[in-house]
Amino acid sequence: MEMNDDDKEIRQIAAELHTEILPGTEIMADVGSHHFVKGSGSKTVLIPQPSDDPHDPLNWSVGWKAACITSAAMVTFSQGFGPLALAPMFPALMQTFECTLEEAVQFTGVCILVLGFSNFLWVPISSSFGRRPVFLFSQIINFGTSIWRAKATSYSSFMGACVVNGIGAGPAETIMPAVIADIFFLHDRGKWNTLYWVVYMGSLMVSPIISGSMAENLGWRSFWWLNTGLLGASFVMVVFMFPETKYHRQHHGQANTAGVVQPAAHNNSDIETDKPTSSEIEKVSSTTPPMPDLEHVETATKDPYLGKGSPRKGQWALFQPNAHPFKSILLDLWIPWKLFAFPIVEFASFVVSWSCSSFLTLNLTQSQAFAAPPYNFSAQNIGFMNFAILVGAFIGLFTAGPLSDFVSARSTRRNNGVREPEMRLPAMIPYVIIMFLGNIVVAVGYERHWPWQAIVVIGFTCAGIQVAGLPAIVSTYAVDSYKPVAGSLFVSMTVNKNVWGYGFSKFITPWAVKDGFIPPIMTNASLILLWCLFGILFWWKGKTVRRWSRNSSVHRM
Repeated sequence: MEMNDDDKEIRQIAAELHTEILPGTEIMADVGSHHFVKGSGSKTVLIPQPSDDPHDPLNWSVGWKAACITSAAMVTFSQGFGPLALAPMFPALMQTFECTLEEAVQFTGVCILVLGFSNFLWVPISSSFGRRPVFLFSQIINFGTSIWRAKATSYSSFMGACVVNGIGAGPAETIMPAVIADIFFLHDRGKWNTLYWVVYMGSLMVSPIISGSMAENLGWRSFWWLNTGLLGASFVMVVFMFPETKYHRQHHGQANTAGVVQPAAHNNSDIETDKPTSSEIEKVSSTTPPMPDLEHVETATKDPYLGKGSPRKGQWALFQPNAHPFKSILLDLWIPWKLFAFPIVEFASFVVSWSCSSFLTLNLTQSQAFAAPPYNFSAQNIGFMNFAILVGAFIGLFTAGPLSDFVSARSTRRNNGVREPEMRLPAMIPYVIIMFLGNIVVAVGYERHWPWQAIVVIGFTCAGIQVAGLPAIVSTYAVDSYKPVAGSLFVSMTVNKNVWGYGFSKFITPWAVKDGFIPPIMTNASLILLWCLFGILFWWKGKTVRRWSRNSSVHRM
């Protein structure tokens, strides 16, 4: 909870509300004499509280925020575009490189594995030097590997390109969520995190559609030249549209919601210190509730730049200076492993991992199922089937974020303006049902050779809906609980997801050949259901779990 309040004030608020304020608990309304910065024309308390610096990304205008999120989304999309584009190309790649289907599938599996662990490189750089250098340097790597793939003439050469591409594509899974936390407030975070998952997963869904058609009509190498152009365009967008969003708001006493005084964990010499922070401006106090016509005056007094700010020149630099980069890098290398000991992070990691593997299953089995009798579909037609997954993802985009924000807001109102992260979890229910239904249709449909329309329209669409919904809700819950380490948190989730994805890619093809499609697909679906059911436990006892870690150093990063 970032409200620029000291330990004494937090205790006063807790006493007035008769509630325990833990890390993750947010106060979404004025409490007695404690008044907070609110959105223009709104009574919603802004979390985190912005500073009165016009260069604070939370204060940036709608135009600058739109430019940032658009270019970040383009990086995420373009980096995810290549790794899972191979499924419709498998027959062509098997012919070109004289390899088996299992060997061709490893082009995808190895890339996924490396991609997850590459964030142990990118997230420390992001935390120490900023988001901008990560986007720029990673896109240069991806640009080179895309050309490499287009020109590869042997299995080992193409595999090498896949490995290096995995290194370059890592930021697609971790940096955009950090950017969202940098520039948007808590009450909007659900929909923006859903946008992230749809952009990322959407890139994985669109690429097979395009690659299948191009492989059949223009040759598989043509797709990688298209990918090269997309990466180049994204690089240009970052150069001109993405200023640095990493910013440290110096709070009074650095107090966290648990009442622990927080020293800054990293040196932030890149932040201008000549302007007073909002903690230095006297808070407006009143013994009576604020009148509606005073809301705008109070907000303007505390933060006159809200919605009017813009980046400073230094935020366009190639990187942000850091007096102690090695210390912060070592810390960022350790924190993701430490987070595995946190039950909420484990819960989010396993739900994300297995939910995404439900989509990965379709990517890895669609050629195996539909290129064979009785379907005998071409690579182009198999690629087009991914439109159904994409449609499902858009349904998830327009429902999951708004639904989780609505459910949280309603519960907050009923809880006297106090928001707990667990309030999002009931929004998972419809997506769990959709997930299991979709997996049944795909598994049984593949095995019994149902009409392809049923498998694709129902099964593939359900897969798209759940992969946009479930990861967005649980990852937002985890970020709400441990905001200071959002980047490291996504590293933990990504490593978990991609290790499982690599393992799944190794055994699903031979398992399906030996036992049919039902055992592997429904085993995976049952595991998703198992991890999602833990949501009931966290909805009931999540605050108790957060109490266990209230004094952890992760809240003082």
